[in-house]
Amino acid sequence: MEEMSTRPRSYVSSVRAAAAAEKRRDVIDAAARFLREEPSIATFSLDAIAKRAGVTRLTVYNQFGSRRGLLEVVFDDIARRGRLARLSDAISNPDPWLGLDHLVEIFCSFWSGDAALGRLHDAGAIDHEFAQAVQDRNERRRTSIRAILQRIHENQAPALERDSVDLIFTLTSYATYRSLSTGRKAPAVCALLKTACRDAARPAAVRPRKEIDA
Repeated sequence: MEEMSTRPRSYVSSVRAAAAAEKRRDVIDAAARFLREEPSIATFSLDAIAKRAGVTRLTVYNQFGSRRGLLEVVFDDIARRGRLARLSDAISNPDPWLGLDHLVEIFCSFWSGDAALGRLHDAGAIDHEFAQAVQDRNERRRTSIRAILQRIHENQAPALERDSVDLIFTLTSYATYRSLSTGRKAPAVCALLKTACRDAARPAAVRPRKEIDA
């Protein structure tokens, strides 16, 4: 008898959880559409997204807490859809040079894959806390680059490796991709960045003498 009495409550709880998850998905999708379609990040607000998603502002607030919280979730959702988890394949590639090429390809695909990313980076200019959140996520890219270069730069001075990591980190950023994509198609940008990153990754031992001494 006790078991039967708990089933309705369990069922209701499951239904409510599913409904909440569906509403959360609707809000994330509405926020991403807003970022792709609106000309400015300045109009992004919980009210605006609630209206697009067909829910109340309180629903959005309860799910995400703040404008910044919603932006962070949208960024992470785009990263998941953009399959940034593939970075583990780049890091573990038996040939670190091919791993570096793969890393560049992954980020070229990611940066070009969703127009919402441009607005998300623009948001950092008016929300310093969100800018820090984006920077924290970008630091994961630096960690991946360092893991690959440690294999390329075996027995090299740490300062040389650090310089290469910083250069490649900049070359694979959204800002660099957006700048180079003006007047170039995505494959051309990716090819240019792969060449530049390989040049930046070359250990001192294979650089021309005058380049090392400069």
